[in-house]
Order: sequence, then structure tokens, then C-alpha cells
Amino acid sequence: MALEIYQVDAFAERPFTGNPAAVVPLAAPRDAGWMQAVAAEMNLAETAFLVPRGGAAGAADGWDLRWFTPETEIELCGHGTLASAHVLWESGRLPAGETARFHTLSGLLTAERQGELIELDFPALPPAAEPRPPAELPAVLGGAAALWVGRRGEDLVVELADEAAVRALAPDLTGLVRVARGLIATARAAGPPFDFVSRYFAPGFGIAEDPVTGYAHCVLGPFWAERLGRDELLAYQASRRGGAMHVRLAGDRVRLGGRAVTVLRGELTAAAAADPRRKL
Repeated sequence: MALEIYQVDAFAERPFTGNPAAVVPLAAPRDAGWMQAVAAEMNLAETAFLVPRGGAAGAADGWDLRWFTPETEIELCGHGTLASAHVLWESGRLPAGETARFHTLSGLLTAERQGELIELDFPALPPAAEPRPPAELPAVLGGAAALWVGRRGEDLVVELADEAAVRALAPDLTGLVRVARGLIATARAAGPPFDFVSRYFAPGFGIAEDPVTGYAHCVLGPFWAERLGRDELLAYQASRRGGAMHVRLAGDRVRLGGRAVTVLRGELTAAAAADPRRKL
């Protein structure tokens, strides 16, 4: 049986910017192998799968939400969550004024409409200073000088000298995977309207560079709020596609705000993943 599938540009002011995510609403849970195969087929940074907790007609307790890169399942994905909420409201699965509630590997996450924005409620993930940065780091950064080096989980976090250094960064991705899963590079913005800029490289997830990353701003929100002395910030992720994000600190939570645009609606006709052991 064919399933609906959507492609949504998240944290995007207009189509073909921001971060594209595929969203697949399901009536019932599916096998993880099948979801991984679909994500590999879509070949986007993330594909999100939604299952209503109250049954196909209910979702009284929200939705189970899982995210897969082309390589693996991940624990937290901002743009995939924003895209999922957008699809629920746009398709009529959730009334426009209601909060979207998602049960995930990172706990309960919510999304609400705030004017023209969708605001996500995510955990704050402040990075810790790295007392002994990897010896390979200068080579990984291609000679760019790091003002500060830290870690969040398996990812390195580096502050560079300025916005120009972030935009020009061309890291050695082969060297990066030997020292970390990914690299979050950031600096103060050159000027208004943005407060800080960033880029996120995640070869450990099979993603050379992620266009706009909600998870990275759970890390960078606390980092820059402390340095700039403000809890409300406007961020820009300076990838080729680029995307803006409103960041608001609320205790141990981060509110991430952005827009979303549906660019594709279609049917997924593959009912199950093919068995690679099957002989033709």
C-alpha cells in the first residue's frame, strides 16, 4: 500500500534554502530496517517517521518520532522535528492551534506556532571545554585558528576568529572522523541582524555538511548566551543553502524558531525493504 511522503525545507525563508527533510506519516510502527532503507533511498540528511500514539484517528498523546540519516538512526534532529510539525498542521492531522507533541529518543519534544514561526522546545546541551584538543585539530581545520575548543558528546565544538573564518572553513573530513563524529564551527556574526554564525560537519553520520542543524543550536545557544549576556539570539548557519534560526534560552531548555516550506508531496510505493539475500 502506498504511503504519503513529504519533503520540507526547514529553517527556510523560501523554497530551496534551509535544510531539507523527508517526512513519512505512518498509521502503525514499521521495522527499523525498512525505515533505514527509506532514509538511504531519500539520501537527505534526515528522514523522519511519525506514528500516532492514539491510533490512526487519534494521536491523543502525540506522535512517536524517529529520525534516520542515510547511514543510521539519530537521537535528536531539529529540522526533522520542525518539518514533521509543519506536515501535521499542513495536512490537517493536527489542528493549527494545537501543540505538536513528539515522543523521541531524546524524551518529549514539542512544537508550537508562534506567529509565522514554528518554535521547538528542545534540551539545552552546553559544550564542555576540551583541556587537551586533539593534536590533529590544526590539520583538520585546514590551518584555521581555534579561539576555543570544546566537546559535546562525540562532537568537537570550535570557536573561530570571525564570521569570515567560519564561511571559509574547509575541514579535512577524513581526518575529522579519526578524532570526532562531527565538528560544530562558530563565531560572532560580522554584524546585525545575526548574533552568531555556525557550520556543522558530520562525516560520522555520513553527512559531509548539514545545511541547518537544530541539534547544533542546542549546543550553541547556551554557549553564546553566556558570552553575549542575552537569552534571545538570532543565528545563521552559513552552509551553501543557509538558514536562519531564532534561539531562546529557557532554563535547561532551548527554544528554536524557524519557518518551513513544503517542496514535494508524493507516494512511497515500497511497502517493505528488499531482502538483500534474496536471489534474482
